[in-house]
Amino acid sequence: MSAAREEILARVRAALADRPSVSSPKHASSSAATGDLAAWFAERASEYTARVHRCEHADVATVLAEILVRHAARRVAVPGDLPVVWRPSGVDIVDDPATAAELDGLDGVITGSALAIAETGTIALDAGVGQGRRALTLVPDLHVCVVEAERIVGTVPEGVELLGRSVVERRAPLTLISGPSATSDIELSRVEGVHGPRRLEIVIVG
Repeated sequence: MSAAREEILARVRAALADRPSVSSPKHASSSAATGDLAAWFAERASEYTARVHRCEHADVATVLAEILVRHAARRVAVPGDLPVVWRPSGVDIVDDPATAAELDGLDGVITGSALAIAETGTIALDAGVGQGRRALTLVPDLHVCVVEAERIVGTVPEGVELLGRSVVERRAPLTLISGPSATSDIELSRVEGVHGPRRLEIVIVG
């Protein structure tokens, strides 16, 4: 290290010597402490203004139908391989529309997920079974995503390790979702829906 650089660093250390140390803030979570990953994930996802529901496997279609009714969503897209037992009644189901224009004309989309990360409230899609292609979840204004409780991991490194296998084995495209789409302009005015759905509903199953 050069003498000039050492002198500068010494001055910085001296100037900061009387400042109190700052510890990293910790977000307390009773669910994290008890190891309830589904509840921990639900807490974090709710902080992003996503709505979170919990149900058993037998009730998925009913819960999805209730969500769609609340949003007045009558025509929704689904991946062609979405489990039959998840498909709600009372709505027009469109299997994987071909074009962005067709997608844009629908009221929402229902998909599954690869996994979810409790620590950050993040859903991960890797174009696996029940998830469809990336455009399917980026164009419609409403995304209703089913997360299976056994696929919720605690931390980001755990999620990355599992997703890495999909990338290596089948070059899977990854989509990470932490709440509805939102951005800010230069004046910090929040705008929703620019890069994806403005509304996100999550159904944790099991």
